[in-house]
Amino acid sequence: MKPLLQKLTETFSPSGYENAIRAVIRAEIEPLADEIRVDALGNLIVRKGQASKNGKKIMLAAHMDEIGLIATHVDENGFIRFTTLGGVRPHTLLGGRVRFADSTPGVIGGERITDTTKAYTFEQLFIDIGAASRKDCPVKVGNVAAFERPFLDLGKRLVAKAMDDRIGCAVLIETLRGLKITPHELYFVFSTQEEVGIRGVTGAAFGLDPDLGLAVDVTGTGDTPKGNKMEVALGKGPAVKVKDGGMIADPRIVDWMIRAAEKAKLPYQREVLEGGTTDARAMQLARSGVPAGCLSIPCRYVHSPSEMVDEKDLQNAVKLLTALVSAPVELD
Repeated sequence: MKPLLQKLTETFSPSGYENAIRAVIRAEIEPLADEIRVDALGNLIVRKGQASKNGKKIMLAAHMDEIGLIATHVDENGFIRFTTLGGVRPHTLLGGRVRFADSTPGVIGGERITDTTKAYTFEQLFIDIGAASRKDCPVKVGNVAAFERPFLDLGKRLVAKAMDDRIGCAVLIETLRGLKITPHELYFVFSTQEEVGIRGVTGAAFGLDPDLGLAVDVTGTGDTPKGNKMEVALGKGPAVKVKDGGMIADPRIVDWMIRAAEKAKLPYQREVLEGGTTDARAMQLARSGVPAGCLSIPCRYVHSPSEMVDEKDLQNAVKLLTALVSAPVELD
C-alpha cells in the first residue's frame, strides 16, 4: 500500500480544489466499481453490490481534500500574505515550503520578532516565491497553495503531508479492491471540503440517505513526550471512535465495530477525541438521522506538513473495514 499512499499524499488538492486527487482515485477504483459518478459538490461516489434481503445501504466516507493556504495580498516587493484553508496552525509553518496550483513553489518566511518565546501569528508570516516586485509575482489574490513535502518511508512508520485524509482514501480503495462478497449496497464516497466545514459529504449523505454511515479518518495520539492525554497510540490498531468534538458515535455502531474486530482477532483501540470531528457528523445528521460512527487511523502531528502513521494500523484498518461490510449487520 505504500506506493498508493505516496501517490495520494503527493497529489495537490486543497479544499475546494479536489480535481487532481479525484482523478487519481478514480483511476484506481474505476475497474472495481459497479457504478461511479461525481455529484454537484465534486464528491466521487462509487457503488458496489446490491442489497440482499437482509442487507443494508451503507455509506463509507473518506475526504479527499487537504488543508492549505490561500493568497490574500501581494505587496510591492512580491511577498504574499495568506489565510488558511482548514485547520492550519501557524507554529508549523515557518521555513516550510508550499506549492501553488500552477506549480509555483515558495517558502514561508516571517517578520523579525524580538520575543523568540512566542510563536508567530498568521499576520507575521508571508510566502516568498523569489519575486522582486508585485508585477514580477505570478501569484494572484485567491490562488491556493498546499504544503510541499515528499513521502517519507521510515519502515514501519510513514510520514507525509495530507495523511489527513488520504490515508482514509487508501483504506477505502484497498477495501474495495479486496472485497470478495457483500450482502449490502455499499457506497464508497470520496468527499470534498471536509477541512472547511464538512461540506461535501453533507450533500452526498442527503442524496444517498443510507441505512448507516461510517467515516474513515485520522485521529490524534497520546504517545509522544508530554503529548495529549489520550488513549490512542501508533501501532496498536485502528481506533473505534466513541466521541469527538462534533459527534457521539451511535453506541450500536461502536459495538458492531468492536465485535467485528474481536471476531477477526484484530487489534483495535477505543477513541475519545476532545476536539475536531469527521464526515461521520454530517452522515449522522442527514435527513431524519443515520446511525453513524468512525474508523480512525492513529496519526501523529495531525494538521502539520509531516503527519505520521503506522503501516500495520493501515493494514488492520483495511481488514476490519472489509470484515464489517462482508457480513450482515445486526445493530442491537
